Amino acid sequence: MIRGNWTEWPSREALSREGVTRARRMLALTVRVVVLVVLVWTAVTQRDISDQALILAPVLLIACVAAAWAFFRTTLDHRLWPSLGLLAFLVAVAVLAQWAGFIGPAIVLWCGCAVSALERLPLAASVPATAVALTGFAVVNDDAWLTTAVVAIGLGLSGYVLRLDAEARGNARRALAQERAARAAEAESAALAERSRIAREIHDVLAHSLSAQLVHLEAARLLIERGADRDQILERVVAARGMARDGLDETRHALSALRGEMTPLEDFLRELVASSAGATLTVGGGSRPLPVEASQTVRRVAQEALTNVRKHAPGAKTDIRLEYGPGEVALEVRDSGASRPHEELTVSGGGYGLLGMKERAELLGGTLEAGPYEEGFVVKLKVPV
Repeated sequence: MIRGNWTEWPSREALSREGVTRARRMLALTVRVVVLVVLVWTAVTQRDISDQALILAPVLLIACVAAAWAFFRTTLDHRLWPSLGLLAFLVAVAVLAQWAGFIGPAIVLWCGCAVSALERLPLAASVPATAVALTGFAVVNDDAWLTTAVVAIGLGLSGYVLRLDAEARGNARRALAQERAARAAEAESAALAERSRIAREIHDVLAHSLSAQLVHLEAARLLIERGADRDQILERVVAARGMARDGLDETRHALSALRGEMTPLEDFLRELVASSAGATLTVGGGSRPLPVEASQTVRRVAQEALTNVRKHAPGAKTDIRLEYGPGEVALEVRDSGASRPHEELTVSGGGYGLLGMKERAELLGGTLEAGPYEEGFVVKLKVPV
């Protein structure tokens, strides 16, 4: 069906009873019970009704209840022709009730059909159906024409108001469902981001440590096969043991970071400088707590930069400067150089080198630059916070 104001069905959320408050359901049930009682009472108390009509009345009443329930289901499923057929059946019952002398029940059926059609059908179908039902009501009603017209207009407005109210309720339900879906997606995204962070921490720590150990142990194996002296083999084994100890320490630091139990960044850098000969630390700007990802990135870059100094410029003096700026934190690691030229710094340990740190900084919207400076080498990191 073409979408539009006249051909568009009320939404399923609007036609459904889901989301309706208990008080509202009780009110609707009370109204239906009262109408049913009035219909039965009117049929029983009328004196000018034939016996055949009285016998037929309970059957028609049960048929009307079943047709009304079926009309609710077919409109909920947006099935136009079955809905119109059921509405026509109710109109026919109203005509039959009027012919049999049940004027009160006929009026109730006319009015109920008019209001229900406007509330639950597309306007292109509900307006003609409502017009037919209100015409039947006007014919049956013996009040003054002005009173009948006012009542008919009121019934039409009531049906349309009920339609608008149902649509407003349906829109509220859809908005609530969308909000819940958005929250679920946000929670899932946060969980995925946390998993990615954990994966990066494990990769950065274990890949570097294990690959370095593997190099030393492989070298020790080759030395043993070649019959090298004990000191050479022991040197490789001790180096592998040192890498294992460092990897264990790094793993503990990573786990502490994942639990949010990290030591302050300045304290970490001071410990790092204390364990590196010839390194100094300067802190500028107003010190403040940093987000976990930003703090971890600064720590990793500082560690990697000092590791590269030890590898490529042993004995060089190293100046580390941490600067807290407005909206960002900057780290600069500068060494004085060595007697031999710097080698190209690439990925170390499958993602733990400066290239891996650069990718990590870019994930946070930051930058990392590394290159020769005067006689030495400089690493500059900026991360937004």
